[in-house]
Amino acid sequence: MSRIGKLPVGLPDKVEVKVNGAHVSVKGPNGQLEYTFNDNVKIELKEKEVLVTPIDESKKARSMWGTARTLINNMVTGVTTGFTKSLEYNGVGYKAAVSGNKLTLNLGYSHPIEYTLPEGVSAKVNKNIIDISGANKELVGFVAAKVRSFRPPEPYKGKGVKYADEHIIRKAGKTGGKK
Repeated sequence: MSRIGKLPVGLPDKVEVKVNGAHVSVKGPNGQLEYTFNDNVKIELKEKEVLVTPIDESKKARSMWGTARTLINNMVTGVTTGFTKSLEYNGVGYKAAVSGNKLTLNLGYSHPIEYTLPEGVSAKVNKNIIDISGANKELVGFVAAKVRSFRPPEPYKGKGVKYADEHIIRKAGKTGGKK
């Protein structure tokens, strides 16, 4: 029995959920999210909570049970408070700027990198911190990983783009001329 799956998903006052078979749409103050789930789980809306149950006792249905419940919980959290990932960039001459839905990064290459943010995701830059936020947790995480991939942190000086809570294990440089 899934410890996560059997918990009901509580709905705040400002959130509206519609369940149509395996298709769930959640609407709230921060936007609207939709997802079509696997047919191995049954999703029910009861008063102010959503219940997820497996369709049978097969391994596939039981494995999708907790996943479906967590995805619905993330949708409810996303439309109420949203999700944020913070990235930190370090390096001489490294700069970031946001204009509209374009994130412009100068990361030591011969050209600036212009990344168009997907719809539903926004970015803010404060000093050397880039905050990426949105209602869809998966999309926020994808954009943060994509921006980090433009210049991953290197282990010698720590230059590059890293998550704000990430710890870079530093290496010692060369030890020259020992005989």
